Amino acid sequence: MARLRDLGFTIGNYPTGKRNAIDDVGGVSVGHHTVVRDEPRVARTGVTVVNTRPADQRELLCYGGIHSFNGNGEMTGSHWLDESGLLSGPIGITNTHQVGLVRDTLVAAEAQRDPHAAWCLPVVGETYDGFLNDIEAFHLTADDVWAALADADSNARDPGPVAEGNVGGGTGMVCHEFKGGIGTSSRLVEIDDNTYIVGTLVQANYGSRHLLRLGGLAVGTHIDESVVPPPTDPTVAHSGSIIVVIATDAPLLADQCKRLARRATVGLARVGGTGSNGSGDIFVAFSTHNRIPLNATTPQNVITMPAARMTPLFDATAEAVEESIWNALCAAETMTGHRGRIVHALPHDRLIALRPSN
Repeated sequence: MARLRDLGFTIGNYPTGKRNAIDDVGGVSVGHHTVVRDEPRVARTGVTVVNTRPADQRELLCYGGIHSFNGNGEMTGSHWLDESGLLSGPIGITNTHQVGLVRDTLVAAEAQRDPHAAWCLPVVGETYDGFLNDIEAFHLTADDVWAALADADSNARDPGPVAEGNVGGGTGMVCHEFKGGIGTSSRLVEIDDNTYIVGTLVQANYGSRHLLRLGGLAVGTHIDESVVPPPTDPTVAHSGSIIVVIATDAPLLADQCKRLARRATVGLARVGGTGSNGSGDIFVAFSTHNRIPLNATTPQNVITMPAARMTPLFDATAEAVEESIWNALCAAETMTGHRGRIVHALPHDRLIALRPSN
């Protein structure tokens, strides 16, 4: 699995975390389950989950915020997150037609964890994989969601590289008319002698080839369509979406998390996302620093970052989102799917040839 830095490119000024992934933020873990088969109907889909807290702290809530850059998409639980500013994990990401299944299974998982839980509104986002996946076959089952949850818990115990590209919810996705999917990145930020981490994860399924940019270079226009043809359906470029999950251990409250979520738009724009009419560009951010008991009935002491010190976190978020999208593009592999449709991977050799030093 190649990543952008493996090809000799770096983005931004901030250093990355140890794994350059969202799980560099302590307590955060990622799990995938991928469903690929050809019979009886073509499946190119899956589910991804992001744990927002360790297994032994799941009775605690964290502050979170949401931003919809363009709302032609779905994220369950978003109204209560926007109202309360409190998030309980995990966050799920899947295909458009199976948000309900993933949401219901996350409710079942919470009920299993706490048999006395009487109320749960999980956060689940989606992007549309119907070009490569026979989406109306409803391939995913509750067992697939449980498998993604188990994978996230396993990765929490024994962290390794977060799988990217054609995995989990990103399996059948298309980005800038190349094969897209899951990507992640992180940044370390020094603020007043403290080091904080910002980690991001994207499910990238949006965009036109001619808009694709890397460091301002119009990459898409430098890749000959006769050599690497785009998807046969031109509406793919205008009807996709992107989900962005942002995690940080900086001490942020709900309104500050929402401010952080908005900055995903900057990273998206740098790569070439414009929020087309058919795109669901929905971003969620959360902070692991403050932990609020689920059933708290008394005032809680929390810590907050001064607004005047937020700018480095904004900058880091934009960088990490930009690199996450590029990691999704670099890691993804050419895929043949529903009705024999083909989406080609971004050709690494063509990208390397565009490096300024070459």
